[in-house]
Amino acid sequence: MIAHRATGTILDRILERTAADLSERKTRVPLAQLEQRAANRPNPISLRAALEGPGVSVIAEIKRASPSRGIFPVDVRPADVANAYLLGGAAALSVLTDEPFFRGSLADLEATAAIAHERPKQAPVLRKDFVLDEYQIVEARAHGADAVLLIAAALDDAALGALLAATAAYGLDGLVEVHDEVEMDRAAAAGAPLIGINNRDLRTFDLDLAVSEQLAPRAPTSAIVVGESGIFTADDVARLERAGVSAVLVGEALILAPDRAAAVRALCGNQGGSPA
Repeated sequence: MIAHRATGTILDRILERTAADLSERKTRVPLAQLEQRAANRPNPISLRAALEGPGVSVIAEIKRASPSRGIFPVDVRPADVANAYLLGGAAALSVLTDEPFFRGSLADLEATAAIAHERPKQAPVLRKDFVLDEYQIVEARAHGADAVLLIAAALDDAALGALLAATAAYGLDGLVEVHDEVEMDRAAAAGAPLIGINNRDLRTFDLDLAVSEQLAPRAPTSAIVVGESGIFTADDVARLERAGVSAVLVGEALILAPDRAAAVRALCGNQGGSPA
């Protein structure tokens, strides 16, 4: 389903490895088995609804490593991290499930979903990975995800539309990630209900919050806009709010914080906290 022109970037290497791993998983775990697991799951929690509140919502991310920073020098126990994030007032959680480059797993997703869904105020969980095939959407649903990330740079228009439709068919929300004006226009044309603006250049891995400032005004008014990457402080959040961003997805700044609940509260601009 992927239509991506190889340029030798880290994204190309990730997509090539993802496709190879996906082929192996399809052999090991048949689609029918995943569909049965997905069918037995409770109804998904709406990510869009969770982000529609006043102010800027925080999607707090559980990640163990990144291609640019390597393995993070902290203990990452998904259930403990999820509890801390939600105690700090995170509106939703995101889980990296890519193993080769981010050291994530579907087990991390499942452990996080168990915590997020058992609370009195349930929180949605986003599977953040490099989705190329409908199989991964069923896989996400089977392991407790309420939403999936779809990266515009990795998909042509037909694939993006098909995966958005498959996501909706399984009751999940699709967060379409964009990096430039062309991708923003493609996401809008595809009818993306949530659009994530990644401030990191996937070719160079450079960060610039101005990317969100440039692209947010181009988003359709019907979409929830999420700022991604390079967000470390409440001032960063305020800057993106002025640009028209409704939510921020934050990983590194939170996973490395000594007090993760306090770090989420600080991003929310609420030192007293608003536990989920």
